[in-house]
Amino acid sequence: MFVLDRHGQPLQPTSPAYARKLLRSGRAVVGRHTPFVIRLKDRTAADCVVAGVRVGIDPGSKHTGLAVFTERGGSRTGRYALQLDHRGGAIRDQLTARSRYRRRRRSKNLRYRAPRFSNRTKPKGWLAPSLHHRVDTTLSWVTRLTRWVPVAAVHVERVAFDTHSMSAGRPLQGVEYQQGTLAGYEVREYLLATWGRVCAYCGATGVPLNLDHLHPRSRGGSDRISNLTLACIPCNQGKNATPVEEFLKGRPALLAKILQQTKTPLRDAAAVNTTRWALWRALEATGLPVHPASGGRTKWNRSRTQAPKSHTLDALHVGELENVTAWPSTVLVVKATGRGTYARTRTDRYGFPRLRLPRTKQVKGFTTGDLVRAVVPSGKKTGVHSGRVAVRSTGSFNITTRHGTVQGIHHRHIRLLQRADGYGYTTHPEVRHRAAFPPGPEGPGLHAGDN
Repeated sequence: MFVLDRHGQPLQPTSPAYARKLLRSGRAVVGRHTPFVIRLKDRTAADCVVAGVRVGIDPGSKHTGLAVFTERGGSRTGRYALQLDHRGGAIRDQLTARSRYRRRRRSKNLRYRAPRFSNRTKPKGWLAPSLHHRVDTTLSWVTRLTRWVPVAAVHVERVAFDTHSMSAGRPLQGVEYQQGTLAGYEVREYLLATWGRVCAYCGATGVPLNLDHLHPRSRGGSDRISNLTLACIPCNQGKNATPVEEFLKGRPALLAKILQQTKTPLRDAAAVNTTRWALWRALEATGLPVHPASGGRTKWNRSRTQAPKSHTLDALHVGELENVTAWPSTVLVVKATGRGTYARTRTDRYGFPRLRLPRTKQVKGFTTGDLVRAVVPSGKKTGVHSGRVAVRSTGSFNITTRHGTVQGIHHRHIRLLQRADGYGYTTHPEVRHRAAFPPGPEGPGLHAGDN
């Protein structure tokens, strides 16, 4: 749990049990609901020993992992895990739709519009809005964490996928490729990420996986990324030099799924490549010490500690470390939802307005997206409902909880917990591994060599 002093300055994080004890005794009050922050009423930062924490970042195209941990003598203890879900895909789709609308207007026989293509210049370091969003949201949450915990340094993974070599499908030599020879390693890492580290044919996990050619090389198949998948040893030996269409002749649904996944473009790898330097420069601008590290070092660290693969555990293993004593058992998933829209109408399938939204977004003191708790004493909806509210002008609101949407709850039964901030919050347990794994920081730690 995050702790602030009486003046709002961050202190060392504490365990949930001790936070509940402080709240029950009246020594602390709730400062924020999600992430949960308490504020002490009888203590200042000058009266406490603040050792500081570190933040690890594992940037990605769709998800970014953040880990708050303490470090002593090369040994790390995870204190908080956070997964940030980006909405770059939604931004890209909205910009594409807007571009199509404008292109249609230019092609129609409408009033004359002066050309604008001649005065559109992009500054150095410009990023597309869908990519800039990834940098902004990651930087925003690092800034938020600095307000809740005493961050001493930031460790960020600066991964790079060689999309040129991955697309070529063969080793590039000399003038064809002048940036090194990491194609084999990067292709394997990319396949492990895109295929979820499972066998494409039987779904086996936790076993050695081989690279398999869908169309065998002995029959003219290439080494292109679109012709490669992952297979366990029995499936790889059983398929041998058989084309995938013959091998999966009796399972047409699985065959269609595999062929569809092989057509996935390298969009995610390109997004990570494009934003990695911009994110590093943005983090350095905060004034915090920033320690970049490679993806290979992160994977090596995880193999030594026998930690499973996840975004948050990757963030915990970024950079130089000796071992990891513990990590949180629960991950806070933060999904970027945006802050609504300026449009006050809803259109039908032909683009004509079918209903109008009220100009005022706040109703009875609530706004759509606020985190609320409703206590309904009687009726069909009796009970306690916590979640995101969708306001209505009638005063009867809808609340979306983790179990579904409850409609028509009167505003007098609703209490505000936290204002909408453009993010949605859920939790899920951290991934477990069949080998030994450490418990959360509130329990005793388990060293990597104790299994």
